[in-house]
Amino acid sequence: MAKLEAVTRCNVTALRKATRHVSQLYDEMLASSGLRGTQRSILVNIEKAGSPSMGELAAALVLDRTALNHNLKPLQRDGLVTITVDRNDRRTKLVQLTKRGEARLADSQAAWKGAQDRFEAAFGIKEAAELRRTLELIASLEFPERPAANAS
Repeated sequence: MAKLEAVTRCNVTALRKATRHVSQLYDEMLASSGLRGTQRSILVNIEKAGSPSMGELAAALVLDRTALNHNLKPLQRDGLVTITVDRNDRRTKLVQLTKRGEARLADSQAAWKGAQDRFEAAFGIKEAAELRRTLELIASLEFPERPAANAS
């Protein structure tokens, strides 16, 4: 049996492993609130934006609309969000938190803070802040069509 390499040069593999590991922590801590980390993130983004369009919310979350729809269905089913047609542009759908959604988000705050604290205790407060800045930068990058040829 081949030994698995502990460190990879593949960026997507390293990012996904780290994301899964951190997501497990947040999901475990948030379980009592009935939310997963991804769901809480969606609710937070809706709360910040007020009543974003599906396109605006998808862009903020860096999700395509199909993935966003898939993630919104259980939140809508549980009465945490509503999706309505924009009165000014019938082609646009708006997403809003319901009172129940606002309450669930507020109820999840202590659990989320606990996950934040555990992560920062393990990783470091300054390092976590720098990581967030780096990840936000990565999320905002425009990748060139083809990588530049390696200069020798």
